[in-house]
Amino acid sequence: MADTAAKPPKKLGVLQNFAASAIAACTAEVTTLPIDTAKVRLQLQGKAIAGEGGKLAELKYRGLLGTVGTVAKEEGVGALWKGVVPGLHRQVLFGGLRIGLYEPVKNLYVGKDFQGDVPLIKKIAAGLTTGALGILVANPTDLVKVRLQAEGKLPPGVAKRYSGAMNAYATIIKQEGVAKLWTGVGPNVARNALINAAELASYDQVKQTLLKAGFQDNIGTHIMSGLGAGFIAVCVGSPVDVVKSRVMGDASGQYKGTIDCFVKTFKSDGIGAFYKGFIPNFGRLGSWNVIMFLTLEQVKKLMAQQ
Repeated sequence: MADTAAKPPKKLGVLQNFAASAIAACTAEVTTLPIDTAKVRLQLQGKAIAGEGGKLAELKYRGLLGTVGTVAKEEGVGALWKGVVPGLHRQVLFGGLRIGLYEPVKNLYVGKDFQGDVPLIKKIAAGLTTGALGILVANPTDLVKVRLQAEGKLPPGVAKRYSGAMNAYATIIKQEGVAKLWTGVGPNVARNALINAAELASYDQVKQTLLKAGFQDNIGTHIMSGLGAGFIAVCVGSPVDVVKSRVMGDASGQYKGTIDCFVKTFKSDGIGAFYKGFIPNFGRLGSWNVIMFLTLEQVKKLMAQQ
């Protein structure tokens, strides 16, 4: 009688992991970019200041849905996808590296002969490593994406700084120098290493806990694990994310660096500024993680069957 037992899934190689991760990250990027654009606009907006007669000036953007509506009304729906091209560039490089290398680096840290559940500290270490490595490579794409997202509706007769992603790369290099493409690399490495560790380690840990509790390795488990990963990532990374957006969106030279931005933001806007855009940030990262991990799990299964 023929053996009909199911074969164990084929182990994916490094290149396959990279490809699956890049596909999943790009899918999540395109789907959730409008939320990210709203988040950037809210983060760059200062607090209301006193105008004539001592009255507080009206804030342009209020809340996630309000910001999305304002951008769509004033600039057109397409403006919500500003920065999509460098965003996809970023996800191919950064997403492919940080997610695709997570398993190999985690296995490297525990050793090839390790048996049993990987300790949480090793998962965190692997996430920190691949997050930092990935953004060191992909920082220019992040800078261009933020610059394009930060540009709102311009007065009549005022030309846009950049006509598109490739023009932005060229203009920044020509006017500000190649090194400018790595502006904000300090807070960006800190942010993405922390968020990557929070996302991947928490997803890994939550999924492992759910499976041990009797849940099946299915879409429902992936959704719960993804939401948990997104919430933890926002709690950990929001302050650094605000500083990163402000440093990268600063074309006027207002901030001398990461620490200067932290200090000036705290003095002008208070501690609450570091969690400005928290809800859209969680809306972005929570939905981003759910879509990314759902796609990643399915793409990996398809690749393993080939």
